[in-house]
Amino acid sequence: MTPRETAAEARARVEAQRDQVRAERDRRFAETFGDEVPGRGIVVASWASTGVLAVVTLLAAVWPERFVVGCFVVSLVWFALGCVVFTVDLVLAAGRSREVEIGIGGLFLLLGSAPPVRRNPLLASLALQVVVAVAGAAVRPFTPLAFATLAPILPLALCGLWGARHGVFPPRAAGEGR
Repeated sequence: MTPRETAAEARARVEAQRDQVRAERDRRFAETFGDEVPGRGIVVASWASTGVLAVVTLLAAVWPERFVVGCFVVSLVWFALGCVVFTVDLVLAAGRSREVEIGIGGLFLLLGSAPPVRRNPLLASLALQVVVAVAGAAVRPFTPLAFATLAPILPLALCGLWGARHGVFPPRAAGEGR
């Protein structure tokens, strides 16, 4: 009969496993990327789209008679670009999936597939764009400003683009998927 594990022992065991997983992931990132993590242009594009949406949404919320059409146009363009980038993401991911196991969380939310230096800014841009879009739609409900909620498709698709192009995924088991 084995003695029951105490809560402190269980916590220590789980934390040790978590630390081991993190160390292995950090080792894979260092091995794959070295000192220079690719994809800076994708991060810049994501933040640029967030900045433009924030400016036009703010202007449309304050002066709807002058700027709501501009916000509407930017929102639809960001949505359309996001759809195009999503298509590219899926094609790139399908090509890579022959060698590696790609999950949706790793592809679009960069969970475990991107180092924090790329994951955090991309997800922050996405989160800020969601907040801006929802706030704009809440300030002027039932107006074209509500279309701003479509715009965050673009930074989500840009996260997917980074994941599809540069993400670090575990290798596919031998004999699978070919």
